[in-house]
Amino acid sequence: MQMKDSAEPSSVSVRLRKRLGRTYQRMRFLSSLRHLHGPRGVFAPPDEVTLIALVRDGCYYLDAFFDHYSSLGIRHFVFFDNGSEDDTIARIHERPGTAILQSRLPWGQFENMFRSYAAQRYAQNRWCLIVDMDEVFDFEGRAEVGLQGLTRYMSARGYTAMMAQMLEMFPKAPLAEVADMTYPEVLRQFSWCDLSAITARDYDAPDTGLSYFLNQNRIAMGGSQPLQVLFGGVRAKVFSEHCCLTKHPLVFVGPGVEAGVHPHAATGVTLAPMTGVLKHYKFANDSLARDRKSVAEAAIAHGEDQLRLSVLSSNPDLSLWSEAALQAPDIATLQDNGFLIASEDYSQHIRASAEGG
Repeated sequence: MQMKDSAEPSSVSVRLRKRLGRTYQRMRFLSSLRHLHGPRGVFAPPDEVTLIALVRDGCYYLDAFFDHYSSLGIRHFVFFDNGSEDDTIARIHERPGTAILQSRLPWGQFENMFRSYAAQRYAQNRWCLIVDMDEVFDFEGRAEVGLQGLTRYMSARGYTAMMAQMLEMFPKAPLAEVADMTYPEVLRQFSWCDLSAITARDYDAPDTGLSYFLNQNRIAMGGSQPLQVLFGGVRAKVFSEHCCLTKHPLVFVGPGVEAGVHPHAATGVTLAPMTGVLKHYKFANDSLARDRKSVAEAAIAHGEDQLRLSVLSSNPDLSLWSEAALQAPDIATLQDNGFLIASEDYSQHIRASAEGG
């Protein structure tokens, strides 16, 4: 009994310190927050998707980024700027349908708060798509039903989120040869990927590193296989990175739902049984120089930048290409390879829509 009595205050004090720490972090964040441009709150119609992206010195990506997401039908863009020093803010100002928030707090400590706050402020009772500037979202039915058709289908079935898998895209050429390539050219030339070094965990497995978040979600039935959390890929193969490939980018921010509370997870959602893809262009825009800067600033706690820097510094002619690489796989090919999951019900919906049914 004495042991129990002495342990309880310690447990209470730990919880209290954590709560006070979270309150302090929130207060720091709110005091740092600036509204720089555009509407101050929800401005998308209820049936449209609001895109949310973190950005810092993102001019390199902006034109192609807007082109792709506008082609999906997105007309409302919210950018959370983390202290850009190039023309990013001025360039976004020029675009209709945009809003900008800013905080200069350390990205590595506050990125979750940046995303979740923007989603709550701008996408209440709406769908939001949370992506990074170097990510290109794609999904089955893009040509036939579009993004609005996808979200309409999910809403009708009670799904409040769609999971996506990150697919690292790279060129056949050595990375050093493409360091100065423009982003539109990157999207054309980085046409290869590698599925040979991917590992999977069950969605509810305790060892994903995300179980605190994922256990708050529900998975709808009807997929071609159970949803899984994927790890690895070409970055594990070449740089020994333990990178998670699974994200929850497309989320309906309804009651009890928190979008963007982790870079790879939302909570309180009902997940659709099918998955989309986030083509990831990590190695665009002189990735070696960015990793050098990141390591010098100690900006990333998990150390993946250091792993890449070590390998690339010792092997300046490194190419990520190997005989295992696939070139420009479409959604169906990624499904056939087990990287993405299909839903027969959704596929039938797409076919019926294409036939005018």
